[in-house]
Amino acid sequence: MNDLKLTLNCPDPDHIYSRLIKLHRVDDVERSLRINARLILLLANHIGDTQILEQALEIAGSMEMQGEKAHA
Repeated sequence: MNDLKLTLNCPDPDHIYSRLIKLHRVDDVERSLRINARLILLLANHIGDTQILEQALEIAGSMEMQGEKAHA
């Protein structure tokens, strides 16, 4: 079974972060959400491993729940 990489695996994470921020600088929240959904689907297609994608979904969901508890 493959595992989702949780350690830094990007040679320039600051550049990617900057590009994400610029990509979402739009005047419409709905447009930003559509862009984000398309990006996620493109990357999911590239990964192509259902087990890895399921792990990512589970981790992202649990991190969101932890964030909600931290802000309560």
